[in-house]
Parts: sequence; C-alpha cells; structure tokens
Amino acid sequence: MSDQVSSSDLAKTSEISQEHKEYLRRVRMEKIWIRVIQFLLLTAAVLLWEVCANFKIVDPFITSQPSRVIKTIIALYKDGMLFHHIGITCLEAVIGFVLGTLIGTIIAIMLWWSEFLCKVIEPYLVVLNSLPKIALGPVFIVWIGAGPAAIIVMTLAISLIVTVLEVLNGFLTTDQEKIKLVRTFGGTKIQVLTKVLLPASYPTIINALKINVGLSWVGVIVGEFLVSKAGLGYLIVYGGQVFKLDLVMTSVIILGIAATVMYQGVVYLEKVLVKNKL
Repeated sequence: MSDQVSSSDLAKTSEISQEHKEYLRRVRMEKIWIRVIQFLLLTAAVLLWEVCANFKIVDPFITSQPSRVIKTIIALYKDGMLFHHIGITCLEAVIGFVLGTLIGTIIAIMLWWSEFLCKVIEPYLVVLNSLPKIALGPVFIVWIGAGPAAIIVMTLAISLIVTVLEVLNGFLTTDQEKIKLVRTFGGTKIQVLTKVLLPASYPTIINALKINVGLSWVGVIVGEFLVSKAGLGYLIVYGGQVFKLDLVMTSVIILGIAATVMYQGVVYLEKVLVKNKL
C-alpha cells in the first residue's frame, strides 16, 4: 500500500515538474522573442534612416545618416578625442548620479527621523521641485566658476529633490504595523530604520535610481551646454554652431548608448538586491 502511495506521489511530483519546466521554457522563449523583435525594430529604423537619406527623402545634411555617423565616430577616434569626450561626460554623470542618490537618501532619512523637521522642510521641497533648475545654471557658474564642479552641481540640482521626495514617500508609506511591532519589542529608531524601513523601501530606492539615471544625464548635458570645453554636450553645441550636424547626431547617439548602459547597471543592481533579499 505504501509503495502504491509512494509511486502516486512520485508521479504527481514528476507531472508538476514537467509543467514547471514547460512554464520556464515559455518564459525563456518569450524573453528571446522580445529581444529579437527589439533588435529587428532597431535594425529596421537604422536601415530606414539610411535609405531615406540616400534617396533624399530626408535631407542628410540636417538629419545625418548612419553611414555618416560611423564616419564621424572613426574620425573622432583617429583624432584621439572620442574617448576623451565620452569619458568626461560619463565621469560627470556618474559622480552626479552617485552624489544625488546618496545625499538625497540621507536627507530623506533625516526628514523621516524628525517629524517636526519634515513638516518644516516639505513645502520648500515641493517649491524647489517645481522650480526649473536650468534657470539656476548661470547662477551656479557665477558662484562656483566655469568647470566640472558647476556641471556636477547642476546635476545635483536636477536630481536631488526628486530623490528626497521619492525615498521619503517610500519611508512614509511603509506598513505602520511592522514599525509598531518592532517598537513593541523595544526596538530603537535606528533598528526600525535598518530592519524595517530600508529593506521595505528597496523598490522605492531602486525606482529613484532609475529616475536619477535620466535626470543625471539631463543635468550633465545642460551643464556642458552652458560651461564645458569638452564632453558630449560640448560636441553637440559646437556641432550646432558650425553646422556639423553629423557631429550632433553622433554625440546624441553615443549619449543614448551611455545612458542605456548606466540604466542597465541599475537594473542589474536591482536583480542582485532582490536575489539577496530572497
């Protein structure tokens, strides 16, 4: 009798296992098809751009074209300036991104720690968030001087307030029952922060990181528009001034690739945090 039961259980386990394998196979195939379609869409867009430029459907002087972009990249590489400009912009973006995230998270923790301080500061945060930060660019240049520091501060001005509001909102919407439970067992405020708030706010912090990727690049490019003598933003401005629109489009494409790489880094970090949490 026990042998029959064991055989039945094994059969059910085998059946469930096969269903699970089939499910995983479908998920894997779906991911593959998504990547294939994304690649085909990108390839089709590039080919359409090239064909339209070759047949003068669009003016290649204004819109450029993939072949001219490649030639521009090769020319920049031969001049030894390609990685120089990319490196400067990427360094400024990474510094602004990291500082904006860290300082914003620390300020959010301070505001959560002191309810009185939060009530005092919150209206100012809302006003600062609605303020067009680009208008402050000339002010930063006068205060700090023309250089990378002004560009990084510009990046902070754009991304910092958003980070504070996003992370603080995650703290305030954390399940209050969990916080009460920790405090009931004698937990201190620092224990509530480290054991409840921060782990529960992982998704919010990751979301803030994803938002900061775009904001950091906006801040860097705006800063380079105003003050820099090197970088992708400088190449865009210079190309527009001398009507080298191939240089403009090349810089924009490189900028998009760099921003995508940074965003994928945040996605990878998210997977690592979720895996460790599980």
